[in-house]
Amino acid sequence: MTYCVGIHVNDGLVFASDSRTNAGLDHISSYSKLHCYRFPGDRMFVLLAAGNLATTQEVVKLMHQSGADGLPTLSTVPNMHAAVDFVAQLSATVQRQQQARDTANTNFEATFIFGGQILGQNPELYMIYAQGNFIHEPPAHPFLQIGETKYGKPILDRVIQPETDLETAARCALVSINSTIRSNLSVGAPIELLILQRDMVDSPYRIKLNEDDSYYRDLTEKWGSGLQRALEELPRIPWQPNEVPEIQLPLPQVASEQMCAMQQTMGGFNGFNQSS
Repeated sequence: MTYCVGIHVNDGLVFASDSRTNAGLDHISSYSKLHCYRFPGDRMFVLLAAGNLATTQEVVKLMHQSGADGLPTLSTVPNMHAAVDFVAQLSATVQRQQQARDTANTNFEATFIFGGQILGQNPELYMIYAQGNFIHEPPAHPFLQIGETKYGKPILDRVIQPETDLETAARCALVSINSTIRSNLSVGAPIELLILQRDMVDSPYRIKLNEDDSYYRDLTEKWGSGLQRALEELPRIPWQPNEVPEIQLPLPQVASEQMCAMQQTMGGFNGFNQSS
């Protein structure tokens, strides 16, 4: 499985992903799911990938080759909408080709988070579905997730707003992935994180964190202990005495007779012990 998250705030974009892939318990490995496409002085795009590994790797390869052999290129698309449409069509084409060669009913579907900025335009963030259609992030909750999304969503819902600063958004993304790793064995380190500041397409911040990395261990410990302290500081539940009346249920007749017989037997047994 996979977990990737993209965040769009006023100051720019945040991308984060795990790196675990698996095809059963005996086939677990790590592959990067965060891919960059840089065109210095002009534009930068980032792709997060989830789904069939053969599909995602082929899409990533073809995106790097775009412009060769007459293929369209990300370096010349006029805007972000044209860029995401190019990636979506590429993904749909690859999936059709994979399925045409398949004889085992393999699921070749893949989903992507795609974002970036062309200088002179606003940064944008999209989710690309397996069918080739795509959406923006919702304005009220400016983030997108793919893969194993449910465990890491609560912290994003509570924290991420358009006004959130990039550093806070990045730490929130790390906590979101950390929470998912704690709850789902199919998601795992290394974690990749990238920040793309608005209008800074030539200087993204990128880091890769392993489980034994000192910063990652510190983040995990502080988040866990912080949750424990927050729970202890919550107001006590205002229990009201005698709010729920006690209900006396009659003992069933059969059970009552069995209880009497048991008591008689125990009484006789006790008497035997005493006489001996």
